[in-house]
Amino acid sequence: MESERGQFIALIHAIRRRGWSPATGGNFSLVLSLNPLRLLITPSGIDKGDIAARDLLEIDREGRCIGANGQPSAEALLHIPIVEERKATCVLHVHTVWNTLASLRGKSIDIEGLEMLKALSGLSSHLDHERIPILPNSQDMPALSAELRSVLRTNPNCHGVLLAGHGLYTWGDSPSDAYRHLEALEFLLEVFVRRST
Repeated sequence: MESERGQFIALIHAIRRRGWSPATGGNFSLVLSLNPLRLLITPSGIDKGDIAARDLLEIDREGRCIGANGQPSAEALLHIPIVEERKATCVLHVHTVWNTLASLRGKSIDIEGLEMLKALSGLSSHLDHERIPILPNSQDMPALSAELRSVLRTNPNCHGVLLAGHGLYTWGDSPSDAYRHLEALEFLLEVFVRRST
C-alpha cells in the first residue's frame, strides 16, 4: 500500500504541475476497499503541490475521517457515488480555465469528430460520441451527491461530469487510467471552447 500511496502522490503532484489544481483547488481519491467502502482522499485547504503521503485522509461512505485528525473536502461526498456507480478505483477533480468555461455552456456538452476521443476507455474512433453532463453547482453536498448519482445512472457511458462554474470530475479503473481520462478531457474541452467562441 505504501507504493500505491507514493504513486498516488506522484499523480497529484503531476496534476498540480500541469496547473490543473490552482491554489488549494481540486480533490483526489483512491479506493482502499469497497466493502466496507474506504477511500484515501486529499485534505481540504492544502496546496496539492505540497501534499505528502502522511497528509492523506481515510474516509468512510459518509465522508467521515477514520483514525486521523484532518478535514476532508466537503466534496468528498461527490467521490462516493462515482466510486459506487462507476466501480472506479481513482477519482480526480480539477479546476481549470477550460473546463470552467465549458461548464457554463448549458446542461451538457457533446463532443465528436476528434481523434482524442480514442483516449477514453471504450471509445475506438473519432466518430464516437462523448456527452459530458453539467450539473448546477451547490454547497449542499448531500443533495449534490444524490443528483450526481442520478446523472451517472442517466449517462452510463460518460467519462466525466462538470459542475457549472466549478470544475471537472473524472475517474478510472486505476490512477493511470483516471489521469489518461483527465488529460484527454482537458484537451477535448479546450478544443470545444476554442471552437465555439
